[in-house]
Amino acid sequence: MKKKALAFAAAVCATGLLLSGCGASNSGDAASDSIITAYGCEPQNPLIPGNTNETCGGNPIDLLFAKLVAFDAEGNAENEVAESIEANEDNTEYTITLEDGWTFTDGTPVTAESFTKAWSYVANAANGLVNSGFFNIIEGYEALQDTANLTGDEQLSGLTVVDDTTFTVKLTEPSSTFPIQVGYTAFAPLPESFYDDPEAFGENPVGNGQYKLDHWTHDSEIALVKNDDYKGTQPAQNDGVTFKVYTDVEAGYADVQAGNLDVMETVPSSATATFETDETVQAYNEAGSVIQTFTFPSDLEHFADDEEGHLRRQAISRAIDRQNIVDKVLNGVGTPATDFTAPAMPGYSDSLEGSEVLTYDADAAKELWEQANAINAWDNDNDKLTIAYNADGGAKPIYDAIVNSITNALGIQCETNPIATFSEFRESISNRTMESAFRTGWQPDYPSAENYLKPLYTTSAADGLGSNDGDYKNPEFDALITEAASATDTESANALYQQAEQILFEDMPAVPLYYSNANGVAALGVNGLAFNWKNLPIYYQLTK
Repeated sequence: MKKKALAFAAAVCATGLLLSGCGASNSGDAASDSIITAYGCEPQNPLIPGNTNETCGGNPIDLLFAKLVAFDAEGNAENEVAESIEANEDNTEYTITLEDGWTFTDGTPVTAESFTKAWSYVANAANGLVNSGFFNIIEGYEALQDTANLTGDEQLSGLTVVDDTTFTVKLTEPSSTFPIQVGYTAFAPLPESFYDDPEAFGENPVGNGQYKLDHWTHDSEIALVKNDDYKGTQPAQNDGVTFKVYTDVEAGYADVQAGNLDVMETVPSSATATFETDETVQAYNEAGSVIQTFTFPSDLEHFADDEEGHLRRQAISRAIDRQNIVDKVLNGVGTPATDFTAPAMPGYSDSLEGSEVLTYDADAAKELWEQANAINAWDNDNDKLTIAYNADGGAKPIYDAIVNSITNALGIQCETNPIATFSEFRESISNRTMESAFRTGWQPDYPSAENYLKPLYTTSAADGLGSNDGDYKNPEFDALITEAASATDTESANALYQQAEQILFEDMPAVPLYYSNANGVAALGVNGLAFNWKNLPIYYQLTK
């Protein structure tokens, strides 16, 4: 999700977003006083909500499309396009009523079918969109997964339009979190013009949010202007937001210092020790909700999803000195990970059974490694562990430190594989051509432990159907996530999510590294700098 695949900036180390390398800056002349210029990156895919699960495209899409509910800065949900979302007794059926008067920026009305048709299109496997898995809880999803017998127009049988402003949703299992899940990008409505030419729509999307697209110049900028017809709860306080595409986080920071860029959601690693006292910028640094990880493909030799692989993954995790990386590389703008969610989320715990696998211990790492060798020997002359990352996001010092820690603790060959651009990096992951471990991270879509676990590690989100990029599969884990969704109270659900995390500590489909602080900078003269529950600037409230 949005994070879901973050571009990355070493300081944020984040949803992995952001960039680094030797690319050009987008400085130029300072923008209009009424337009906010923001640090950005080139999206992996066209700007279609159902086909975007990374932040380069997700940040502008969130401003272009209003969903049924919106979230305030702390992650509290409030109705937006929805007038009401009402559940039956066991949370298996919802009746959704829309507010009257909503329109897309092409003037056409937002109706119940704007949602049901869009959700069905995303869910339909024939259309090949990355967020399909988010709809697997709706009746009829399975029938839309057999691509050999689909045209792409088939609809989810669990969605029924009652009238222009009312529709019902039947789920295959209880879900108490469904009313907040619908605030995620994948659940945005689409106008009829989308279906005429989805490819053209992705280049020039038509939404119903606070902003509308002015232009998208690839590898340069995505310019949004205020939507005067927006009738939601979070109206724009400025006249527009232009995301400037950078390939060098250092260049972005220099532009903020010079007043040529208004805001960025990260700082380069070279500035993490000084940005809070830098008098040329406004600094923000608070505890955040983004988790940084790296993931093992489930079929990676010596690290596959089997006994040998689990032992080696655990050994690698214990060989990483997270505190040293946070202190020496991040200069304190992060917190060592103790679980697979984040401290800001309900149900977080820093003392779950099995979580010691995230604590640095070279001796324990060696012991685990030798247990794996007893199953299948590692040839240190020919075998090596490689971890890939996108080179345009400032990740180099982080991953240099990680491989050095692993090498020093285990005495094995371990190296990085920097891939030039975030787009190229994500393509290799999406196409399953990545032949090494690879950097991952997660920026939550809705405030629940479920959002960190279900999209990333359940079987239904594997094989390109969601954000389970390592294709990890464990039926016991899946069953606990399903049971948690059926829980009648939050406390019971969180207990089940914690049990599910204990399985992850054993299997280690990904290695949690640290939680990124919400940190960034704004130029002097920018007003309203604050970050939300997703570690992002609240763009719509910024003014100059």
